[in-house]
This record gives sequence, C-alpha cells and structure tokens, in this order.
Amino acid sequence: MSKFLKKSELSSSWYEIDASNAVVGRLATIISKIIRGKNKTNYTPHMDNGDFVVVKNIENIKFTGNKFEKKKYFRHTGYPGGIKETTPERLSKKKPDQILKLAVKRMLPGGPLAKKQLTKLKIYSGESHPHSAQNPKILDLTSLNKKNIIKN
Repeated sequence: MSKFLKKSELSSSWYEIDASNAVVGRLATIISKIIRGKNKTNYTPHMDNGDFVVVKNIENIKFTGNKFEKKKYFRHTGYPGGIKETTPERLSKKKPDQILKLAVKRMLPGGPLAKKQLTKLKIYSGESHPHSAQNPKILDLTSLNKKNIIKN
C-alpha cells in the first residue's frame, strides 16, 4: 500500500526556466509535470504537491515547423455563432504569455485542482521577475534534452 501525503507534509520549491528558443510543447510538458508534482517521489494525485515555476523570456519561445503561422486556437463567446479563432503569430503580439499558459493548461486534468495548480505558473517577458527572493533553482532545458531548444 502506498503512502498518501497529508496537508501538513506538503512543501513547495521554486524553479526558474529561461524560455529563449525553447520549443513550446516540450517546455509545456516539463512545466506541467513540475506543477502537478509528478517529478517528486511522493506524488499524490488528489493533492496539490507541485512546485512553483517561473518562466522568463517568453517572447523568444519557438514553434517547430509552420505551427507559428498555421496553428489555430479556438474560443467561444457563449453566443450563437460566436466561435473565434487566432494563431500563435497574432497571439504573440497581444499576449505572448498566453501561448505557453494555454499549452500547460491543456496538459493538466480538468477541474478545481488543475485551476489551483495553474496558479503556480508565473510567466514574464524579459530577464527580470519579482520572485528572486524565493531563490528559484535554475532548470537548464538543454541538459534535459537537446531537442528542447531550437538552434538558430
């Protein structure tokens, strides 16, 4: 029988990821595992045991192939005939952080726990972020897999 965590045993740490030239899908899978707590040995599916992730330089994120121009994101306004579509190219001009946030959100299971876990994702444009006081561990994507970064 496996041991389940109690609320008093939960502990969170902070990770910092530089998204420069990172592939969106590969980055999103790494982030979703950390946010859910699947990278820990004491993973408990019904508890929020995940860690915080700070992503910087989000404006330099990359897609493979022609996805930057061809991929489509759909949303619905709630009114009849109210389906709206956009591409990552258009979305990156208005809200560059939404591209990664949507990818991670869709990798989490639906429900209230996933919404709570998604709040542990902090996305920033540029090098600076207000979470340096938490001393985040720097996670190097290239050391995990060389395919995580696109060489220019």
